[in-house]
Amino acid sequence: MSFNTSSRQLPDTDETPDEARPQETRTPDAPAEPTPPESAAPATPAGTDAPAGADTHAGADAPAGSEAPAGSPTSTESADPSGAPGSPERAKAAATADSPGPAAPTDSPASAAPPVPTDSPGSAKADAVADADASEPASSPEATEAAGPSADAGSPRPAEPAGPAAPAEAAEPGAPAAPEVSAEPEVPAGPDASGGPGASAEPDASSGPDASVESGVSAGPEVSAEPEVSAEPEASSGPGVPVEPGGSGGDGSPGVAPVEGRWRRWRAKHPAAARVLTWTTTVLAAALVLFALLMPNSSAGFRPGEFVRIPVEAVFGAAVLIVLPRRPRLVVAALGGLVLGVLTVLNLLDIGFTEYLGRGFNLVLDWSLFSDAYSYLQDTMGKQATLGIAVALVVLVVVLLAVMALAVVRLADLMSRHTATATRSTLVAGTVWIACSALGVQFTGVPVASASTAKSVEDRTKRVQATLRDEAAFAKFAKKDAFANTPPDQLLTDLRGKDMMITFIESYGRSAIEDPVMAPGVDATLTAENQKLVKAGFAAKSGWLTSATYGGSSWLGHSTFLSGLWISNQQRYRTVTAGDHLTLTKAFKKSGGWDTVGVMPGVQKAWPESKFYGLDKVYDSHKLQYKGPKFSWSTMPDQYALTAFERLVHGKKHDKPLMSEIILTSSHQPWAPIPKLVPQDQVGDGSLYDSIEKAGKRPADIITDSTKSKQEYGKSIQYSVSSLINYLVKYGNKDTVLIYLGDHQPIARVSGNHASRDVPVSIVAKDPKVLDRIADWGWTDGLQPEHNAPVWKMSSFRDRFMTAYGSTPAP
Repeated sequence: MSFNTSSRQLPDTDETPDEARPQETRTPDAPAEPTPPESAAPATPAGTDAPAGADTHAGADAPAGSEAPAGSPTSTESADPSGAPGSPERAKAAATADSPGPAAPTDSPASAAPPVPTDSPGSAKADAVADADASEPASSPEATEAAGPSADAGSPRPAEPAGPAAPAEAAEPGAPAAPEVSAEPEVPAGPDASGGPGASAEPDASSGPDASVESGVSAGPEVSAEPEVSAEPEASSGPGVPVEPGGSGGDGSPGVAPVEGRWRRWRAKHPAAARVLTWTTTVLAAALVLFALLMPNSSAGFRPGEFVRIPVEAVFGAAVLIVLPRRPRLVVAALGGLVLGVLTVLNLLDIGFTEYLGRGFNLVLDWSLFSDAYSYLQDTMGKQATLGIAVALVVLVVVLLAVMALAVVRLADLMSRHTATATRSTLVAGTVWIACSALGVQFTGVPVASASTAKSVEDRTKRVQATLRDEAAFAKFAKKDAFANTPPDQLLTDLRGKDMMITFIESYGRSAIEDPVMAPGVDATLTAENQKLVKAGFAAKSGWLTSATYGGSSWLGHSTFLSGLWISNQQRYRTVTAGDHLTLTKAFKKSGGWDTVGVMPGVQKAWPESKFYGLDKVYDSHKLQYKGPKFSWSTMPDQYALTAFERLVHGKKHDKPLMSEIILTSSHQPWAPIPKLVPQDQVGDGSLYDSIEKAGKRPADIITDSTKSKQEYGKSIQYSVSSLINYLVKYGNKDTVLIYLGDHQPIARVSGNHASRDVPVSIVAKDPKVLDRIADWGWTDGLQPEHNAPVWKMSSFRDRFMTAYGSTPAP
């Protein structure tokens, strides 16, 4: 703490003994309140009433050298409600003030009390701080910070002037200190004058413009702060600018103004620009909140009429925020903004899932799909790009939540400052909403009275409840099986001795055959490949199955087809694969008449579900010995996968016929680059595909263009079908039976927003007896089903197929 002595010394005529002098005691919790000079009451002897209008300043009406009675209150006492007049502590402090030399340490924290601003020029800095924040009291640390010099708490140092002010003249050693003198209104103080510890509520008079008097402290050559005394607030680096911690100290080093101070100075300098910025921010906050409240959860719902409605949630929210006190209002506003941010993220997820999977985001089941999406992006775009996308999405979500919360808080603050206007506006909006709702008012076919956010929350709640109920019900249903207890010798008796191939073509949906952009090329390929089959002695019948999935999650389609259960979500998949439900592939194994094998080029890590499907051996992407490049997500071309199957499995001698489940992946999105058919004897280990992959199109070339995506998707289906039929014609025989189908429709950008979930399915065989068994199904002859061919749920195929080929039901 620094101490400045006044350059105008008054003779010490007070002869009161040290023990009898009053001492001011203050605590940090009870700082002295400033007393304007014109309102100060005159000092009166103890026990007497002061006359009206009498001046209470010590020495104001008394000649120099006169002293107040020992028990009388002084101006210092009148400003200190915490100490009793005439107390021993006051006497001790007064005695200390008259003694020359260094100040004696006391136990009172009064020396740390901040100086009190006055109306004198010396309080200009404190006035500036008070103007900057009217909510701070005059004796607050901010005011003191701007008015007085600083001192380091607990560390003694010599008194120094604050800032550029001229230092006060140091008193000669042993010279008597100036007596405590109350500042008269007519005695001007210096611009930087400030009261020190033990000072009265009135500022001490000083003769120098920058000098300050520390009342009760002698002006010794070295005045040190007491160890237990707290430091005074540091001086500001500029008028009225508070200093951040670590700013300027008593040595006059410049501090750094906080952002708020800089903003206020800029606002004062540029009021017009500040108003524009303020209102622009407010308008953007309101627009963001309204967008979140009115945002649809599907891309088709983005119509102009959706955003000119009155959201009832905004009316109720405004009414709540208007009536709440400040702190609860801020908490409710922040939480409301976070909820709006979460709902916005969920709406975006709904849009994305509808685009790719044909359904909204399931809050209970779909979190695990993010890892699959990450793997897909990594395989398609590379690790670096995928990591960048993932980080950007996380940052976007965090920023969205924060900005939405800040927007609602800003609007709540605006309403609190203009309560009357906000109340009237809320009442008007509520009345208009009720009227529009009752009358059914619409704009461009959209109801003006909106409750979409509330309905969205209600819908999500119901979906969560339905999902939980469905999980419990499905677990019970999955335990029932029409063929669970059928003896092995009564399973699939009419197919004994046949080499069975069950093949899934990725994303092969009805749109490939009927969409005007894709159909011409795909239909031509189906016609040509059917002619090859007929020429080779094969025949085919085709129909439609409705898949349990759409746009992706192929494993749901595979498990639905093979298990005979409707597995439309991840939880059902986990439930059924954890049990022992009889799948079609497992039925072949259980019968004892087939060896079972899986060819899974899309499986790149451990696949425990192979046990559920009853596969004796699985050839994944590593065991197929491919040495060529990946084609986007697809690990290898379909032609190579079938060639490797022939080389590693089918072409070898077996004690039993084979039942093979084969997944063809070349038609998996993003359909770029697409492999090309090569002569069968040149396939080798796949190295020749390097030049084909490099010459193909990049995913970025087609992924954002719907027409190009359709064209490339159609080409990929043509490639997969041709690869499969070419293999069958070359390596099939009279005992070969092929079942092939699509697992789901392609994404909405290709199949359309309202496309069905139907996929084509065909059974191909040389033995006419095989197709005769399904003659009553009404399927179309050939590889291309007619538009009006029968449509079954995919889950019904297993039971129909097993019954048609000799299996005896035994629940």
